[in-house]
Amino acid sequence: MPANQASAGHLLQLIRDGHATTRGELQQATGLSRSTIGHRLDQLFGAGWLTDGHTNSSTGGRPSARLEFNAGHAVVLAADLETHRATVAVLDLDCRVLARHAGPLLVADGPGAVLDTLARWFARLLEQTGTAAARVCGIGLSVPGPVDWSTGTIVQPPIMPGWDEFPVAARMREAFAAHVDPGGETIPVLIDNDANLMAYAEQRRHYPDCSAFVLVKVSTGIGAGVVVDGEPYRGIDGGAGDIGHIRLHDAADALCMCGSYGCLAAVASGGAIAAQLEAAGVPTTAGAGVREHLAAGQPDAVRLAREAGRRVGAVLVTVVTVLNPGVLALAGDLAGTPFLTGVREMLYQGAMPRTTAHLDVVTSKLGDLAGLIGAATMVVEHLYAPDRADERLAAMAAGE
Repeated sequence: MPANQASAGHLLQLIRDGHATTRGELQQATGLSRSTIGHRLDQLFGAGWLTDGHTNSSTGGRPSARLEFNAGHAVVLAADLETHRATVAVLDLDCRVLARHAGPLLVADGPGAVLDTLARWFARLLEQTGTAAARVCGIGLSVPGPVDWSTGTIVQPPIMPGWDEFPVAARMREAFAAHVDPGGETIPVLIDNDANLMAYAEQRRHYPDCSAFVLVKVSTGIGAGVVVDGEPYRGIDGGAGDIGHIRLHDAADALCMCGSYGCLAAVASGGAIAAQLEAAGVPTTAGAGVREHLAAGQPDAVRLAREAGRRVGAVLVTVVTVLNPGVLALAGDLAGTPFLTGVREMLYQGAMPRTTAHLDVVTSKLGDLAGLIGAATMVVEHLYAPDRADERLAAMAAGE
């Protein structure tokens, strides 16, 4: 859109991005007249999306008031699903967590039971925080499986039986209407893969200047999220980053959860390490149990985590050579020093020096909040993108 045709939604984007935060700066950035700017800002103020912030210092004349996105005018609900537990949260529109709850929840119980439980947890959080259901503008779901972004469906997830092509968004809306708000049957529900959303959150929050960012999550399974030029890269149907099912030439007997043999996840995931510890006489429940052993310094867990890091690192040599990222972040149950050491060892040994010369290999800074923040960010960026914002403003004006 030409600058002089900038809509109210485009003005909001300029303000949110910090590119233009006063009326004068908006005029300069768009070429719109003062009256047109004023009219479009009136729409945004009327919707409650903007507030007047502190007054900028002036070198002469009347000081200019700084325009700010009103992050408190609505809330987002987010859920981060793991294989054996889930975390839900209420977040403001700056994606700050206002309240959260975590508890056991088996994704294998199927979408109906799981989504119903999430809706009950959402209702409890809203009640605890004194937040009216009408203030919820959307729901974001982070799931441990491939998601076709164009349709919002989960596609052939190895560790989510019963979820393949299930209408998750529609069922989540039904559960929300039943347990939270009877009028909430049209609430936006967005879904994406957990590694994608974790990468999105980490990159936006801590590495905004990194144009090529990769996050690898190693928990029950293994997956990678890729962010290029500030946007998640999902591939043509959501399959990008599914490195856990790359076949290894020396693990032909290792049975993976997907039903194939020799996958990376079959030998180096949290689930695989848990099985190896169990076989060694160390009681361990899934990836979360491995995390507990690592925190306690259990020798077998430390050794196996480092070996898993070497396995994953060998695969990541190809990943970083192809993508040339500036940051490689490790997350999930195994993301500690032993695993990190193993990954670095193989990366620096197997990749060309030029590939790793400007590569930072780190652990997640957001930790267990990454999936929640990523899911909320996905919702906010969708709802307040210029075209979608204009649609919502038009619907408000029409009284819909």
